[in-house]
Amino acid sequence: MEFLAITSSEDYRVQEIYNSYSSTFPPEERRDWNKFISLFTHPDVKVISVLYESKTIGYLIIWELSNYTFVEHFEVFAEYRSQKLGSHITGYLFQNYPRIILEIEPDHLGDDAKRRYSFYQKNGFSLIDEMYVQPSYGEGKKPLDLWLLSNYTPENLQDVKDEIYDIVYH
Repeated sequence: MEFLAITSSEDYRVQEIYNSYSSTFPPEERRDWNKFISLFTHPDVKVISVLYESKTIGYLIIWELSNYTFVEHFEVFAEYRSQKLGSHITGYLFQNYPRIILEIEPDHLGDDAKRRYSFYQKNGFSLIDEMYVQPSYGEGKKPLDLWLLSNYTPENLQDVKDEIYDIVYH
């Protein structure tokens, strides 16, 4: 498996990633095109294309914040799901980013949400906040009640949330 940082919005993979991102994540959980491509100019963001057997199978959008990494989006493309590739990707994250935080939908929202939560639990993440609210991604989009998961115990959860709100959603 290869993990390639995409450093320019002009990279040919960006459109493929955005197309999947737009069809997988509901509007309230994603950026519009202009905000998405602006990620490539932010010094704290890495957009990583995931390749397996020379094919792009997914991507990561991560933020390297003060003393942890926030995984904003993590997707294995639909045709490559259920092949344990997501577990390989979390293994990469753990090897390269020792302190990781991410958001997910609460598991009571349906079978997909239950499956995602179970996946993250099996791969070393624990629930750290059931009362987390993801800020709006922009005009006309609502804030969402989500859960925060982590592979460590943050010393000050409020500081972590404040930093996510101020940098990722600003």
